[in-house]
Amino acid sequence: MQDEVEVCCPYCGETVALVIDPETSGTFVQDCDVCCNPWAVTVERDADGDPYLSVERAQ
Repeated sequence: MQDEVEVCCPYCGETVALVIDPETSGTFVQDCDVCCNPWAVTVERDADGDPYLSVERAQ
């Protein structure tokens, strides 16, 4: 089962749902589905495996 997390684009401010695999953690680049600008997405997980995502403008 995949995790779905809503995030806010740091460029256009739109809320977008990201779907990630349960084993995913670390940082990757994802383009916004609305404005196509690149994000740096960081995935961290708590002890139960629940995801926490932070989204920043990619450098």
